[in-house]
Amino acid sequence: MITTTLDPISLKDVTDIENAPYEIEGEGDNALKIYFESEENRQKYLSIPVHGSDGISNLKKIYDDMADNPDTGSIN
Repeated sequence: MITTTLDPISLKDVTDIENAPYEIEGEGDNALKIYFESEENRQKYLSIPVHGSDGISNLKKIYDDMADNPDTGSIN
């Protein structure tokens, strides 16, 4: 699991990770554990819409398929 202590809302480093709220994105070795300065910042983060898919299942599938593609990032 990858861990980040940089709160993506405040852009400040979280130092008290024992008591800080966090969110885990993804699964397995590539999961990302994100710490937040406050529960309010965590909730703000969770309220941000996922870029690109906007809840459209077919479009979400395209993004998910590309995320699993070893050539992700290539336009060729």
